Amino acid sequence: MPPAKPLRVASVNVNGVRAAFRRGMGEWLAGRDIDILAMQEVRATTEDLQALLGEEWDILHDPATAKGRAGVAIASRNRASIHRVEFGAADFDTAGRWLEADYEVGDRVVTVVSAYVHSGEAETPKQAEKYRFLDAMEARLPELAAHSELALVVGDLNVGHRTLDIRNWKGNVKRAGFLPDERAYFDRFLGAEGDERYNRGGGLGWIDVGRRFAGEVDGPYSWWSWRGKAFDNDTGWRIDYQLATPALADAADAYAIDRAATYDTRWSDHAPVIVDYAI
Repeated sequence: MPPAKPLRVASVNVNGVRAAFRRGMGEWLAGRDIDILAMQEVRATTEDLQALLGEEWDILHDPATAKGRAGVAIASRNRASIHRVEFGAADFDTAGRWLEADYEVGDRVVTVVSAYVHSGEAETPKQAEKYRFLDAMEARLPELAAHSELALVVGDLNVGHRTLDIRNWKGNVKRAGFLPDERAYFDRFLGAEGDERYNRGGGLGWIDVGRRFAGEVDGPYSWWSWRGKAFDNDTGWRIDYQLATPALADAADAYAIDRAATYDTRWSDHAPVIVDYAI
């Protein structure tokens, strides 16, 4: 009897899902055999998502409070058994940035989170808001791991953890996305660079699946500015992640970043991050 098909999970910041579909996202999706698709920066309605994806997809969507901003969604071939959007303190507006869902995969339950961390801006209230979100995330990660040994946080986390994750890291050490305090959160999630338990159970025990597959190399990057020659020169950032509990990370057997072939065939400034999990 052939082995069961792996669960294929894709995550991408679509940078506006309607614009992404106009540029070719639908053709990409039709050819990728995705089981669960997590999206960030949706900037559309649930009705828009259903019309674009089609009725064969079950869609969970948490829009931002401000219309046309942020927004996270998870589309799946199978209906989620439960979903949650509550996150962080009651007085902190995280709408459109954190969506959790449980999926039955055989006799197992896989928990998937689509997350969109604030971009921030150094030494401004926007950065304080970003740290508040990361604080809430740090508190939630152990709870997720306790809820399900097969848990996954995916999305645009807007932090390059290590110098390997940003091509021009020296020019960005004082900019949001690569600030020491931001990177310290990821030290606590995954273990610190140089620690023998980094990405092997260090910190809170979560695993950066992309780094596990890529190894100690530059990138591979998942975001490039629309401006200038950043894409052509591969001057990118790896800020889109799939963070897994150890049991789920051990089931990962394929990893890819679907970088567009050319600048003019991009349908977002981010590329999808895709992992197959043999559950």
